[in-house]
Amino acid sequence: MRTLVIDCATPALSLALFDDKSCLASRHAVLGRGHAEALIPQIAEMLGGGRADAIAVDVGPGSFTGIRVGLAAARALGFAWGVPVSGFGCLSLCAAMIRQSRPPADDPIAIVMIGGHGELFWQRFDAAGLAPLGPLASTAPEALATLLDDPVVHGSGAETLIAARGWGEAAPCLPDARAFPLLSEAEATLPPVALYGREADAKPMAAREAGA
Repeated sequence: MRTLVIDCATPALSLALFDDKSCLASRHAVLGRGHAEALIPQIAEMLGGGRADAIAVDVGPGSFTGIRVGLAAARALGFAWGVPVSGFGCLSLCAAMIRQSRPPADDPIAIVMIGGHGELFWQRFDAAGLAPLGPLASTAPEALATLLDDPVVHGSGAETLIAARGWGEAAPCLPDARAFPLLSEAEATLPPVALYGREADAKPMAAREAGA
């Protein structure tokens, strides 16, 4: 079965087309911005136009815009091709990548990603089974510096946290669609619903007026 994996929840735009667990084609580039303009053309350039029997998309947390772009594309292609669409988590994928790349260790894997409003998304995972050791959170760097004491921190927000903490090792990383087969079935088949990790930037007028 062919699966198209779409990941544009972070500054990276990452795509991979799998036949079971064999990668047939892939794209990975750190764009920063411009995911909406680049995503569909890059899918079209893949083997067979990226046509697949299933689609998996990064549901976050990450960039509000990137998450929406990825979900919209995945749902549109899923409808057009008549195939199912599922989601996977940004932090879970990074944790799986770290576990594969480092020597076997029992230490938990701490993932910290750049969030919005100057905050950091973070979560810790068990090294053996990649089970979350706590809920996903969005925290200001200064506050997180007092909460997270793992000596090594991974992710796009690792350097920000280490600078705020004044000690430890930062190991920057971004999710890569090519690592999708490392996820468990449960992690790879989340509902295709955005996981923003914090409240939306914009609020309905009624909510703003109530809070005034």
